Amino acid sequence: MENAPNTPEPDFPVVVAPFETDSRYRLVHLQGLGWEPLEREEFEPRVRQVFPGLDLDDPEQVYWADRPGEWPAWHPGEA
Repeated sequence: MENAPNTPEPDFPVVVAPFETDSRYRLVHLQGLGWEPLEREEFEPRVRQVFPGLDLDDPEQVYWADRPGEWPAWHPGEA
């Protein structure tokens, strides 16, 4: 996936695309790798795998298009 909808080409190591309420994922751009759909539980481990020293709380390293730290509601058993 080249670019997330309505999201400019990222200048940050990590970019989280706008919140989508109809999915349990958020699209996350990892610099050098491209866009990946990640669940809340996958986000931090994946970012740490790619950028071990990255500070997830630093707005100069992680850009949230909206709703920082929020993920769509999803419950086990939902499709």
